[in-house]
Amino acid sequence: MERNDALGFIETYGLVSVLEAADAMCKAADVELVGYENVASGLISVVVRGDVGAVKTAVEAGVKAAALVGKIYSTNVIANPHPDVEKIIAKHVIDW
Repeated sequence: MERNDALGFIETYGLVSVLEAADAMCKAADVELVGYENVASGLISVVVRGDVGAVKTAVEAGVKAAALVGKIYSTNVIANPHPDVEKIIAKHVIDW
């Protein structure tokens, strides 16, 4: 898998909802769980990577699962991110 095919992000309020999102994302599609970031004020982001279709499927599944137990703040899928985006991921995302 190319490292830069796509990145998927879900940002939720609280740990329980981000764990639900991460679990659903990994079960729904062939994606790699990159890690998470505790942003601030209870916001936590989870990041996956994989091919574009898998990442889109994973984010959709993660949003549905997280919304059952908490509140979603934001989601995004970046197809073919610029290689320099990896600098941000490496700096801010904590490995599980």
